[in-house]
Amino acid sequence: MIRFDDVEVAFGDHRAVSHLDLEIQEGEFFTLLGPSGCGKTTALRTLAGFIQPTGGSIHIAGRDVTRVPSEKRGVGMVFQNYALFPSMNVRDNIAFGMSVQKVSKAERNRRVDEIAERTGLASAQLDKNVSELSGGQQQRVAIARALVLTPRILLLDEPLSNLDAKLRVQLREQLKELQHEVGVTTVYVTHDQEEALTLSDRIAVLDAGRLQQVGTPEEIYDRSATPFVCRFIGENNRLTSAQLAGIGAGLDPAAESYVRPEKLRLDAADAAASAPALDGTIVDRTYHGSHSVYTVAVADSTLRVSVPAAASARRWNPGDAVRVGVDPQWILQYPAA
Repeated sequence: MIRFDDVEVAFGDHRAVSHLDLEIQEGEFFTLLGPSGCGKTTALRTLAGFIQPTGGSIHIAGRDVTRVPSEKRGVGMVFQNYALFPSMNVRDNIAFGMSVQKVSKAERNRRVDEIAERTGLASAQLDKNVSELSGGQQQRVAIARALVLTPRILLLDEPLSNLDAKLRVQLREQLKELQHEVGVTTVYVTHDQEEALTLSDRIAVLDAGRLQQVGTPEEIYDRSATPFVCRFIGENNRLTSAQLAGIGAGLDPAAESYVRPEKLRLDAADAAASAPALDGTIVDRTYHGSHSVYTVAVADSTLRVSVPAAASARRWNPGDAVRVGVDPQWILQYPAA
């Protein structure tokens, strides 16, 4: 559906995107993920046609669109700030693109009513000024305005970043449901790892303009391809050579090694171990409702261990002796630099 072939984007001496090779399938919810300045928004805007690449090519449905104007690419865009027209009501905002295309008023109204229902906008809201709407409602208007033109591709640039945490969770669930219902190929930009993991069919992780890994959320999280991906996605413990030596299991003590807190198990010091385990002492505990995170002194450093609330009625206190179970399959190792 979408293909980036060795795409480069440079602004003067700064190379924002370097040698990007990427394929996105039709109907996929695909996320570009990375920290600020990694090139994800530049890649999205290049796909939209707002930025011309300095090298490489972009194809949509087998057609080279590298030099094709944005309005002829069949894409709809939702910006971070929504870019709504404050002087227009909701109906006119949604219908704006159709007005430019000279669609009849009757057809515009029909399509606005239809897309408003699909995006969860009440008919009473269509005559309101956009300034009267909440942030979440404005986001729906921006999505409706993009979808009403029936684009083959929907591009979203951090559309939830201006909302509070609870509303972000609610709207990302609705966004995923809407994308499934409409079936439009969606390319989504975010720096929020949880957002990417919960929304995406596949994720591309970028750093400093370079592609680090492409995969399903499970692949990105459990089998991070590079140390950067491992450190950027979720929480992790970096294991010391002394801890690796204690685990054994053929692990390379010289490798850069990580394990995620929820992959570890916490047992009493006298518990029988069915897998490699390290002796440790509880240093601290933080309570998170659904789980607790224990900091455990092990060998020459500490490990953080996440324990689900329902996993055990036992609560350890600072100074308690424990064993930290480590299944070697969850240890991610990377060759030493």
